[in-house]
Amino acid sequence: MAESGYLKNQFLIAMPTLQDPNFFHSVAYICEHNENGAMAIVINQPVDLTVGELIEQMKHVSPKTPLANSPVFRGGPVDVDRGFVLHPTDQQWEATLPVTDKIALTTSNDIITAMAEGRGPEKSLVALGYAGWGAGQLEEEIRDNAWLNVPANTELLFDTEVDKRWEAAASLLGVDIHQLTGDAGHA
Repeated sequence: MAESGYLKNQFLIAMPTLQDPNFFHSVAYICEHNENGAMAIVINQPVDLTVGELIEQMKHVSPKTPLANSPVFRGGPVDVDRGFVLHPTDQQWEATLPVTDKIALTTSNDIITAMAEGRGPEKSLVALGYAGWGAGQLEEEIRDNAWLNVPANTELLFDTEVDKRWEAAASLLGVDIHQLTGDAGHA
């Protein structure tokens, strides 16, 4: 686990044996983790919707963002009708949670308005829904060998091809995810 014992700003990498369809071969970016639980956005499960189409549906305007062709992601099984935008911290919005000094999470509509007008973030990941764990639940799943974790980086978050994120996240640990087994040992 992270130095503080919490995993904020880490990637969760689903083990190959994790069969839950919500998380099969997923990579989730942990936005918050404390004694009360954890919240993450799955970053490699695109839905059949682009950022431009989402903006057109919400704002009834043609988007001016260069990110219009970027996919919208299924961020997790909780609050699937709610939008979440991961982005660099160079701009602030009404409901922005700084995750680190470089990455923030915004849930307010003003960021979508700015994107529609071409003044939104230069890079972003737009998701519907999030993944949530209650107190101690994520730690138990990690002990049960459902997840690996690794410190996050912005390149994988914003620039790596979607279909390569699972393998790329595991490679940050120096492992080939396809060579891992679901068998766990406990000392």
